[in-house]
Amino acid sequence: MSLITANNTVSRGSAFAAVALLLGLAGIFPACSAADGDQAAKAESTASNVVAVIGGEPVTMSDLEEIAAPQLKQLDRQRYQILERSLDQLVEQKLLEMAASKAGKTTEELIESEVNAKITAVTDAEVDAWYEENQARVRGRDKAEIVDQIKQFLGQERGGETRSAYIEGLREEYGVKIRFEPQRVDMQVADAPVKGPDNAPVTLVEFSDFECPYCSSVTPTLKKITETYGDKVRIAFRQYPLGFHAKAQKAAEASLCAREQGKFWEMHDAMFADQKKLEVAQLKTTAAGLEVDTAKFDECLDSGKFADAVKKDFDAGQAAGVSGTPAFFINGRMIEGAVPYDQLAAVIDDELERLSGD
Repeated sequence: MSLITANNTVSRGSAFAAVALLLGLAGIFPACSAADGDQAAKAESTASNVVAVIGGEPVTMSDLEEIAAPQLKQLDRQRYQILERSLDQLVEQKLLEMAASKAGKTTEELIESEVNAKITAVTDAEVDAWYEENQARVRGRDKAEIVDQIKQFLGQERGGETRSAYIEGLREEYGVKIRFEPQRVDMQVADAPVKGPDNAPVTLVEFSDFECPYCSSVTPTLKKITETYGDKVRIAFRQYPLGFHAKAQKAAEASLCAREQGKFWEMHDAMFADQKKLEVAQLKTTAAGLEVDTAKFDECLDSGKFADAVKKDFDAGQAAGVSGTPAFFINGRMIEGAVPYDQLAAVIDDELERLSGD
């Protein structure tokens, strides 16, 4: 959702008048030199900026803000997220009220007839398919143990999709135009592995960890995005191996060693397909199956050739506010976690709509 904050105009007439008066008097009274003025301003700024004095040495607000930068960024991001969600809720509420009034119903009656009544039941076949496609998420649990949970999850997901589709129809019917500008991070693709054309209007940057099961679970989602949007979206992969995943660092390096031989995405897919095979020896076996030059790959992995490149990605992620994986940036708009396809698609659609000027 895009949001542009309203401009607030504050009258500064009295300030301008004061400036004009000072300028008028400048020719009558002696003036301090520019250098003197700069020194005085700096001294005053430093004095007012001091938040503590330790052993005679001042600690400034700038020092404090530098230390607290990650938390402050998180708070700022949360503020934008709250505003975006609140606007979504407000738009939906207004649309339902308008549609209900038009149909001569209450909003509850409208939702029942246009949403709830159209939600189809989850079939056993759909449960089976979901279970097979999400082995990383179920972590080896027997299907019989979690079949009810899967049905509930799929039912809620279907209900959400049905409601979203209905609301989207109302948005088109009533011509909703969102002007609120979302928060963006200046996210560079750098020399990251990329799928899609350089001139794609939408760039999705993923920070990921090859040992993270949630990262593995979004692989089908990203594949669907590529299939659905084609040349409109390019996807860039950046490394974010979490410290508590013992094998993630070497797996990240392995992906870049494979990339050196033009096999990044093949290695990427293979590691996510079987996250139980991320020991160094197993990584070498996996790479060999991709028909790389094994001697070159093994030397690359053993030497830690790309360890610094992995750290560079990790540091960039931290600076951007990444705290876990997966994390996505769609044209700089951050989305955290293994979110469903519809959530990513909604942001992509919004970006494409913005760029079209509609």
